[in-house]
Amino acid sequence: MNKMERDMQQPKKTPVTIVLFSGELDKAMAAFVIATAAASMGMPVNIFFTFWGLNVIKKKGGLIKGQNWMQKMLNVVNYGHARKLALSKLNMMGMGPVMLKEMMGKKRVPSLDEFIKMAKAMGVKFYPCEMSMTVMGLKKEDFIDECDDVIGAVSYLSVAKDSNINLFI
Repeated sequence: MNKMERDMQQPKKTPVTIVLFSGELDKAMAAFVIATAAASMGMPVNIFFTFWGLNVIKKKGGLIKGQNWMQKMLNVVNYGHARKLALSKLNMMGMGPVMLKEMMGKKRVPSLDEFIKMAKAMGVKFYPCEMSMTVMGLKKEDFIDECDDVIGAVSYLSVAKDSNINLFI
C-alpha cells in the first residue's frame, strides 16, 4: 500500500470552530475546556473572539484605549483581561470569580491563563474580530501574543464552513 492509499484510509479529523462572544469567566472557561479537549483529540481548533469575548485575550494594563472619547469611555467601563473577568451568574460584586478560582485551584483545574497557554501549545488558533476591534478602538498590539491574525466575518466564515463542529459561546 502506497502513502496516498494509507492517507486516504486515515480518518480526517473534524475541525472545530468556536465563536467566543462572551467576556465572562465561566463561559470563557467552557470554551477553552472544549477547545483543549478537541485539540487533544487531534482536531484542528479555531476560536474567533468577538465583541466582549475580546476581553479574554486583551493584554493586562492600558486602561484607556481608542481614538475618540466614546471608545475610550467604553474601554474604561469594559476594562478586562483574562484575570479580570466577571461571572455570568453569581458575580457577587467580584467575589464570585474569586470563589470560583479558589475552588478550581483546590481541584487542580487550570486557570484561564493556563488554559490559554495550553490551548496555544496544542495548536489552537486565536482570531480577534476585526470589526469589533475597530468599533472599540483596539489594535492587534492590545492583545496577548498568543493571538493569530486579526480576521473579519468573511475570513471567519471561510474557516467555519469547513468545520463540522461550530459553537457560539
